[in-house]
Amino acid sequence: MIKITNLEKYYKTEEVKTIALNKLSFEVKEGEFAAIMGPSGCGKSTLLNILGMLDDPDGGSYLFNGIEVANFNERKRANLRKHNIGFVFQSFNLIDELTVFENVELPLIYTGVKPADRKARVDEVLEKMQIMHRRKHFPQQLSGGQQQRVAVARAVVNNPKVILADEPTGNLDSSNGNEVMDLLTELNEAGTTIIMVTHSEHDAKFSHRIIRMLDGQKVTENVLV
Repeated sequence: MIKITNLEKYYKTEEVKTIALNKLSFEVKEGEFAAIMGPSGCGKSTLLNILGMLDDPDGGSYLFNGIEVANFNERKRANLRKHNIGFVFQSFNLIDELTVFENVELPLIYTGVKPADRKARVDEVLEKMQIMHRRKHFPQQLSGGQQQRVAVARAVVNNPKVILADEPTGNLDSSNGNEVMDLLTELNEAGTTIIMVTHSEHDAKFSHRIIRMLDGQKVTENVLV
């Protein structure tokens, strides 16, 4: 599903070159649940941005479903991204001016799904996430746990092959955090590949494999199942 080889990313100023990813290599197979851990500044978020095709690497290879995407331009990246990848963020990233239904509907609009089909698919995923009763509410009228459920619903409404989760429980209490991790586990068991960046050892234990990073490199890898 995903294979990166000698991936590099660096940021330059006039005086300093900061290496974010230093010849990083690993593979995530279809249907796997992988957790990426490491201290702040080790390159986790940079990696997730590249895996999500929000940014491009400065060197190395990135194969997505056998397609080399490291050198794709933004238009090609965006087209591949919107049909294959869903995102779940720590800060939810919902649009305050849109209702729950409208937030979840957005990815379907971007991919050109017809209105009648959009309604059916949004209703289905809201039922699955047990948030249908809040469909007409706005994000600020929801609890943190409910907002993250909406964010997960938005991430999966297009049936993506991969979900990239960046600290998905970071703004939640333990009860709501466990609910979100259970949701991600259910999605994975249904066949969705999940790559999660987390600082939480507890959350990482929901995964099949933990990849630990330091200074832009993989330092250890532990298989849990």
